[in-house]
Amino acid sequence: MSLKSSICDVFGIEYPIVLAGMGGASTPELAAAVSNAGGLGVLGAAACQPEQLREWIQRTRSLTDKPFGVDTLLPASVRRAAQKGAGEGEDPMEALKGHMAFAQSFMEREGLEKYTAPARNESGSNLQVFSKEFFDAQMQVIIEEKVPVYAAGLGNPGPWMEEFRYNGTRVMAVVGAVRHAVQVASIRLDAIVAQGHDAGGHNSPVGTMALVPQVVDAVGDIPVLGAGGISDGRGVAAVMMLGAAGAWIGSAFLAAEESGILPHQRQAIVDSTEEGTVISRSVTGKPARIIRSKWTDAWEQADISPLPMPFQGMVSGQVMAAASRDGRADVNPGFAGQGIGMINKVRPAREIMEDIVASAEATLSRATYFI
Repeated sequence: MSLKSSICDVFGIEYPIVLAGMGGASTPELAAAVSNAGGLGVLGAAACQPEQLREWIQRTRSLTDKPFGVDTLLPASVRRAAQKGAGEGEDPMEALKGHMAFAQSFMEREGLEKYTAPARNESGSNLQVFSKEFFDAQMQVIIEEKVPVYAAGLGNPGPWMEEFRYNGTRVMAVVGAVRHAVQVASIRLDAIVAQGHDAGGHNSPVGTMALVPQVVDAVGDIPVLGAGGISDGRGVAAVMMLGAAGAWIGSAFLAAEESGILPHQRQAIVDSTEEGTVISRSVTGKPARIIRSKWTDAWEQADISPLPMPFQGMVSGQVMAAASRDGRADVNPGFAGQGIGMINKVRPAREIMEDIVASAEATLSRATYFI
């Protein structure tokens, strides 16, 4: 059975496999490798300064002549989170001081020295990450570069749809609830990603198996990609049997040779089991699935709560950077989904794609036989 669906026609790809836009991991090299192998590679560009984002898009084009996408966050979703504050009547900026002291104490206890960022060159941007100006500048680059596909990792891309349509850009959005799917369906997206609780990074409180068919039923003829805990072709087949037109896959490609994560983080993926992740707000301020670490444990045990996005990122950023510099997988092992127990070695992205496709086709053939 050939692995084909309507999503292949929508994006102009060979197989209905889409690389999740994972920040720090889904670089031009990984995105291009997935696209060259017949899927849709997506750049994880949420934290890219505009100059870097333009360079990434152009570099991806130099590595593949196939369609690819760009994934970012959208302003409204982050502004709403920030406006909620740290708690009832609490000013996030005031609370930030105490949280920074907590982070400093943690670094001293773990023997982590302050991270000194490399000096910016003359073209470096001074835009604050996750500011309104930052988002506006990112979206301007994406529109100017006329990328083939845009994915909203958080939020509604509605305000930019006219320009996307003019450029011929296909658009999708990641959702974690049926109500969110209905909201974005109203702007006539090309595809919707239903990402369940099993997924790495920011995800839904609803499990993948429950979420996917309900989103499929709610959005009519808009193709849905299933996401969350899918690490091989059996997972692809499963979400397609639930009505999805394909899969949005992240963690399986974290262990790719082309992945942008650090060597100690790749090893953490290989070494972890299905029980190795936790849902924590300790890195970004939003609930996210991450490999358990001394940092996540410290926040679980503390009598203070993480701040909302983007403030918690200011707290965790220094710690994560120092841990990455020092190769400390026990502090910053990275985000990952519950399917990582099936990942046992680092391989080229093409080999991962080939195995996923072959396994999905075999599984679907068996399912057809029993039907």
